[in-house]
Amino acid sequence: MDGGPPTPSPLVPLGNVSSDSSMSLEQKTTFVFVILLFIFLGILIVRCFRILLDPYRSMPTSTWADGLEGLEKGQFDHALA
Repeated sequence: MDGGPPTPSPLVPLGNVSSDSSMSLEQKTTFVFVILLFIFLGILIVRCFRILLDPYRSMPTSTWADGLEGLEKGQFDHALA
């Protein structure tokens, strides 16, 4: 220790930051895309947990045979002609 001013380390940047250390347009686009994928993943996880907690709420109450008029359910031999 000679009492002089400390020499700056080459790993610590000084006050002026060069433009090389900022994010490029490609990095910004990738970052936004990854954030959107994480949001989509979060929405899917919440939806799956809601289905697991209440599976019968997401099922429709009508069946495929409700729209058949004049035909008895299960008798299709004369309807296929």
